[in-house]
Amino acid sequence: MRIGFEAKRAFHNKTGLGNYSRDLIRILSKFYPKNTYYLFNPKKSKESLLTVNNENVFEITPPNFFLSFFKNYWRQFAVTKEIKQNNIQIFHGLSGELPFGLMKYKIKSVVTIHDLIFIRYPELYSYFDRKIHYYKFKKAAKNADLIIAISEQTKQDIVDFLKIDSSKIRVVYQGCHDSFKVYYSDECKKGVLDKYNISNKYILNVGTIEERKNALTIVKALNKVDINIDLVLIGKQKKYAKEIHDYIKEHHLEHRVHFLQGVTQEELAVLYQKASVFVYPSIFEGFGIPIIEALFSKVPVITTNSGVFPEAGGPNSYYINPLDENALSETVKWIFLNPDEVRSNVEKSYKYVQKFADKNIVNDLYNVYQELLV
Repeated sequence: MRIGFEAKRAFHNKTGLGNYSRDLIRILSKFYPKNTYYLFNPKKSKESLLTVNNENVFEITPPNFFLSFFKNYWRQFAVTKEIKQNNIQIFHGLSGELPFGLMKYKIKSVVTIHDLIFIRYPELYSYFDRKIHYYKFKKAAKNADLIIAISEQTKQDIVDFLKIDSSKIRVVYQGCHDSFKVYYSDECKKGVLDKYNISNKYILNVGTIEERKNALTIVKALNKVDINIDLVLIGKQKKYAKEIHDYIKEHHLEHRVHFLQGVTQEELAVLYQKASVFVYPSIFEGFGIPIIEALFSKVPVITTNSGVFPEAGGPNSYYINPLDENALSETVKWIFLNPDEVRSNVEKSYKYVQKFADKNIVNDLYNVYQELLV
């Protein structure tokens, strides 16, 4: 097969959508090396987030100065001509978008929709952004031959909010980077903890520090936990982070809360493996990759008791009302006081998370592509 991808975020986004795009391209090129993969990138990258091998993975950028300058026009309109010229059989929009004109050239298309949070929680988005997102997602869902939803929760949202027939939607889960499946030496772990001045046992939370992710509840719970344990928050800080800093200062928790940004992939994996518990009380997600990363790292997980979270966390994680800091603090204490039972649940969760292993995900994905060419 000759498969094309809308690859803007694969080359330029360091977090969720970028990680999804890079992992998908990585596992496809690894498990199905006889195919050819074309990554349509609207501008050259300043950082090397994704390496193309020019054997079965190729980068395609705007062919001239005009289209390089008007890169959004190229990505949405002019790119279709180049997709046709490269004899692409299937074009995959990796983040809810498809260019115009694919049907005109009879090019099969599939689009991945990660979530519809902008519809569920409109107050988190500007009016203008909501309108743009809805237009793009609705158009892509309508025009695509098939839709990939990253969870059953997202599939149902596509049916409910975009009014798309469920027969057009396939659920293909996300996996996570190989770094979370590697065991790191004690020396390596000590080096990372020393670098970030972490000397105590700690609760870990990973993700953008914004209102929807709800990290303030973790800090409030920490204040109620009478165990000698810290909190490590890893992620970019948005405006919401000021509430957290204010609470920390008011309750004199500065010595117990560590904010980290810019950690490397390996350092992040080490910080998972050294955590005592991973806490993810997000209000809503399309899936929740950090949960998968924690389960592969053999760390107990406490997360939200509704939506997609039980789908990601499986039957042996621990679930709470995400706004109940008392329930969270009690669950954290229970985990510390019951190490044998927790260890057993962690092993069961590690078996559960194998359903999100690369081989299983790439086979499901490839089945979607084959279905398009029947």
